[in-house]
Amino acid sequence: MSGFAAAGLVAFDSFKTKASQKLSGFRRSTTGYEEFEGPREGSKDNRAFEDEREYSRQPSFDSLPEPERPPLRHIDTYCMPECPCLSKRYTIATLACVGFIISFGMRCNMGMAKLAMKNSTKEGENNSIKFNWTVGTESALDSSFFWGYLVTQVPGGFLASLYPANRIFGAAIAISSFLNLLVPGALNVDPIADMCVQVLKGLVEGVTYPACHGIWKYWAPPLERSRLATLAFCGSYAAMVIGMPLSGYLSAWFGWTASFYFYGMCGLIWYGFWLWLAFEKPAKHPCISARELRYIEDSLGQGQALMPVPTLSTTPWRKFLTSMPVYAIIVANFCRSWNFYLLVLFQPRFMHESFGMPLVETGVIGSLPHLLMTMIVPCGGLLADYLRKHGIMSTTNVRKVFNCGGFGMEAIFFLVVAHATTHKSGTAATIALAIGVACSGFAISGFNVNHLDIAPRYASILMGMSNGIGTIAGLLVPFFVDEITEEKDAESWRNVFIIAACVHIFGVTFYAIFCSGELQPWADPSLEEQKAWNPMDEFQAKPPVPPPPKTMQSEFIKQPSLEGSANDNWNAYEQPAPPENHLYARQDKASVINYGSTESSGNNPFHSTNPFASDVNATLVQPPATDDYTHDVMHNQQWN
Repeated sequence: MSGFAAAGLVAFDSFKTKASQKLSGFRRSTTGYEEFEGPREGSKDNRAFEDEREYSRQPSFDSLPEPERPPLRHIDTYCMPECPCLSKRYTIATLACVGFIISFGMRCNMGMAKLAMKNSTKEGENNSIKFNWTVGTESALDSSFFWGYLVTQVPGGFLASLYPANRIFGAAIAISSFLNLLVPGALNVDPIADMCVQVLKGLVEGVTYPACHGIWKYWAPPLERSRLATLAFCGSYAAMVIGMPLSGYLSAWFGWTASFYFYGMCGLIWYGFWLWLAFEKPAKHPCISARELRYIEDSLGQGQALMPVPTLSTTPWRKFLTSMPVYAIIVANFCRSWNFYLLVLFQPRFMHESFGMPLVETGVIGSLPHLLMTMIVPCGGLLADYLRKHGIMSTTNVRKVFNCGGFGMEAIFFLVVAHATTHKSGTAATIALAIGVACSGFAISGFNVNHLDIAPRYASILMGMSNGIGTIAGLLVPFFVDEITEEKDAESWRNVFIIAACVHIFGVTFYAIFCSGELQPWADPSLEEQKAWNPMDEFQAKPPVPPPPKTMQSEFIKQPSLEGSANDNWNAYEQPAPPENHLYARQDKASVINYGSTESSGNNPFHSTNPFASDVNATLVQPPATDDYTHDVMHNQQWN
């Protein structure tokens, strides 16, 4: 019987051991236990460079401390705010990309709608009306958006540093989408009404780019800045791929108003997903894994989240205006914006006037260059991070090579487009334009993420400054192109692309000379903390306070030596001299004093030396206190 009992105990212990090992692979959730598998290659939390920090080699989930998460919202109890196939930072990057697709797609609506409106001859045909606008009116309609867009660039960057950048980014696209729904009605009323709506749209959308940089200040690890930022920004180029043909088809099939309504509704729907899935910081995400949270915070450093928010008085505006790396970014942004808005606003018109392409075909062919660029931009970000991670090139050289290479190749192919235009070679012009724009996608890994390199703390403000200057190009391009192409011939468009190539060449030269990829001294928080004023520094800078002077009467009297030297002076008193390097007032060397002696050479040790029993002044025994006694008191009085 005892044998059966022993065997039963052994079996029970074995079962208990196996059960413990099995349960160690589970973690507790709100509903029970769910299995936790160690991260494999390519898992959603094992992206980029987490293996280097050995976050993916943790033996179990328990090896990482459970982060303190905010409480779940009401909607989170029904559907958790997470994408099954993406980590949280890449979920935000993907959503931001879609937001830019909608935002920049709305800018394509006007260009395609104008072609559709001009083709209508009767009021009421295809839900359209006839618009007989002058060249000046068209230029004002094209540039009115950028008047508002220019104003809010720097304020938008400043707001993104004061308030949650994710909320500012989402609200801007939502409000712009609502205003896009009002454009058809404003056009039917009067062109001036549409200009007012476009200015309001520009004011709202002006904060999107700076706010996006404000998001990456907390979400992008340093060695993933290029890939995350380019993934988000490639939405502005994918918008051309989708927006041009889609707006053309919608305008041709359902009337010129259809594209405005379609993009307006898409923007409002997107805003709902953004509110659900996007959060200001990783620590505020209720479902982020401990591994991803620790990886992001360790990469950025704990000081990133603890740094004080820049204010209007603490922001180094003068340093911004005297920094050549900042000017390099501004010039590159202006050159890029010049050619980008040239293609966004006038590429369908260029194809139509130079080669006689129909409306739908211009939209499809016009999207081809931006399709290639959409694929190049994230690939360029991956390549840039790879070169930096493996130490093949420094950050400064990576930014220079990518930016100058992208701009230089686009300038060369713009010259090819100019040559093909004069020879009426539409195929050659289309191919050259597609390759040139695709090559410029590498430049996004140069100047467009350079703000995060030189000053991550002020990245949103610098983005607002550079993008604001770039917006000036959007204001000038419509007037410039309309003035040159007034004859609407191929020779005029040839001059347009030659000037565009020269703009890029200037940008390449300036950026190559003055670019930097290193953290600037005025943006280094550690140096700022060292330079910060501290009232205790004055106490620490001075030499240590010397000990108080000896005041006992017996210490002022020189005791006789045992050797009986003839030089022994029983009543001789000498105050030791202070050190030579002492900065305070030095006390003069006291003369020899005879305490209570009536003889000229009083060396009688038995004579009374009590100053209170003789006519000797007591101050000779205890000299008045020097500044050493009242040092702290005096300074405290100064501070009070």
